[in-house]
Amino acid sequence: MIYQGKAITVKLLEDGIAELNFDLQGESVNKFNRLTLEDLNAAVQSLQGNSDVKGLVVTSAKDCFIVGADITEFGAMFENDEETIAAGIAESNAIFNAVEDLPYPTVTAINGIALGGGFEMCLATDFRIMSEKAKVGLPEVKLGLMPGFGGTVRLPRVIGADNAIEWICMGAEHKAPKALKFGAVNAVVAGDVLQAEAINMVKAAIAGDLNWKAARTEKTSKLNLEMMEVMMTFETAKGFVAGQTKGQYPAPIEAIKAMHKSAGLGRDKALLNEAKGFAKLAKTTVSEALVGLFNNDQLLKKKAKEFEVIAKPVNQAAVLGAGIMGGGIAYISALKGTPILMKDIAEAGIELGLNEANKLLSRRVEKKRMKPLAMGEALNRIRPTLSYAEFGNVDIVVEAVVENPKVKAMVLAEVEDNVKETAIIASNTSTISIDLLAKSVKRPENFLGMHFFNPVHMMPLVEIIRGEKTSEEAVATTVAYAKKMGKTPVVVNDCPGFLVNRVLFPYFGGFAGLLKDGADFRQVDKVMEKFGFPMGPAYLLDVVGIDTGHHANAVMAEGFPERMSADFKSAMDVLYENEFYGQKNNKGFYTYVEDKKGKPKKVFDESILELLAPVLGEAKEFDADEIIARCMIPMCNEVVRCLEEGIVDTAAEADMALVFGVGFPPFRGGALRYIDTVGLANFVELADKFKDISPLYQVTDKMREMAANGESYFG
Repeated sequence: MIYQGKAITVKLLEDGIAELNFDLQGESVNKFNRLTLEDLNAAVQSLQGNSDVKGLVVTSAKDCFIVGADITEFGAMFENDEETIAAGIAESNAIFNAVEDLPYPTVTAINGIALGGGFEMCLATDFRIMSEKAKVGLPEVKLGLMPGFGGTVRLPRVIGADNAIEWICMGAEHKAPKALKFGAVNAVVAGDVLQAEAINMVKAAIAGDLNWKAARTEKTSKLNLEMMEVMMTFETAKGFVAGQTKGQYPAPIEAIKAMHKSAGLGRDKALLNEAKGFAKLAKTTVSEALVGLFNNDQLLKKKAKEFEVIAKPVNQAAVLGAGIMGGGIAYISALKGTPILMKDIAEAGIELGLNEANKLLSRRVEKKRMKPLAMGEALNRIRPTLSYAEFGNVDIVVEAVVENPKVKAMVLAEVEDNVKETAIIASNTSTISIDLLAKSVKRPENFLGMHFFNPVHMMPLVEIIRGEKTSEEAVATTVAYAKKMGKTPVVVNDCPGFLVNRVLFPYFGGFAGLLKDGADFRQVDKVMEKFGFPMGPAYLLDVVGIDTGHHANAVMAEGFPERMSADFKSAMDVLYENEFYGQKNNKGFYTYVEDKKGKPKKVFDESILELLAPVLGEAKEFDADEIIARCMIPMCNEVVRCLEEGIVDTAAEADMALVFGVGFPPFRGGALRYIDTVGLANFVELADKFKDISPLYQVTDKMREMAANGESYFG
């Protein structure tokens, strides 16, 4: 053994070929944490002084190669100033440079996922050979960062500047065929011969059949482009990426700038530009928010895994109410391998649900994300029925009938009589109290809410609503089923609107108040879209459905009359009364016409202002900051109340629900992260400026206390 550490071992194999093997002890995956970097440094030093070694193969003992950096270490690291962060990155890069400078050929055998720092490790060696099932990529931009272990320097020199810009700015993972096509790897082989072929590649390099010195020189020299080509390549890319990111995500632009600055430089000077760019991004609020979302996601996965311990298996599911929602639920359940009964009271409903599932599966086949045989197998997992005859073996039933408490109560009582005693019944209600609905069942311990968001196949969030009498086993089983469906479950306690709708409607309340005071809904939409929402409040209400929004608003007003019952007639009230239901019937705040792809395109029609005139205040141009404040403060305040009341357990879960459920701008991290970014004291001061408008703007006593103590929600 040449070297043995807690993350890396180095041993001599045959014919002077050494193997550097990554195997981080105590972890299921390899990652670049401080220990791994220290081990890599020590391992390379042991190789530098060993005259017996003629070539090196880099391998992994785990199913993946290296998943990337240990993101949990970013928090402490990013507390430093830019200069200190850049110095730390440069120190790490010296280790990768030492790998690249070893006096003999080096080959990495990529057996599984190699992302971020993992792929940068691969790029530090002369050649790369990849298992046909492996994936590579540099996804740092998804964390508001850019590569920091040489990715912006080596990748452009390996696959070309244009390709490297795309790989780094998109942050996608790439399968073996694409990696080979672009030249990111030198060969792709079956996994069972990967190490043997890697050794053969080293032998070929030692024998002179592969020019390893030329490959190394290309990676460590300036970019092979003329000055005019450099300018055209990077300036064009900057313009395109700036248009795509709308100035909200600085990482892709910073990565392009670093590559541009380094185009005419050798490796060592180029890496300094990368380190400075990385350090600059590490101090942005965008990086803080996106890294925070990653950590929040890890928390949700951990909690879901804890639930798995007590969850019962779901081998057979059922959905009540076919239609678009029922069909979507059936589709995603069948797609992920759980057979599902789809029941309706009429053939027309069954047909609608089956058509929805068939359409979604066909689309996957068209996009080559699924083979026709797999589509047939998925469709076979959906069994339509008009009766309860086959419900005896169902483990979980999702009720998705009309949003009417009387209808739901009747259906829930009916289905309970037709399933086994251990079956879980989950209501897909979006607003109706779970405790209220639980009164209609005999076994409330097996009853809870499972709120899907529309469209089911696209929206990642599922709210799992725990009633007063819901058992932990029922919650755990439903969480596990949601996870199996590929969803992100967030467990909340019962209240009107649960979490997402409860915090969304104060946002709409702030919007309604702006219109009453003379704001133009088009300006409000533009400002909130620039803030980062995928659509402004008027457009969102049209998409949700004015009738749906009006109903939910009434539920929220009844549940929280002191804050959510308005003392004025709103624009939404007028639209509802005049049957302007939004995209459902092509008229709402906007008018909708079909575009070339058959999708609804919003168009402004002046006549809407005449219809809304009785409830619109005298036209007034609002400052963008005031529009943001008047929409965001009510939403943020309500999220805080949900946290304080225990409707949601943690700030992390609350923020993830908003990002996944209502499209809260990811680069802002969620409502509570947004408050932290603004500063709690500043937020309270701003809210106080509007407190006389409505109780929606009045902060809680605990918020005021936290602000006085300099606390934060993610402190």
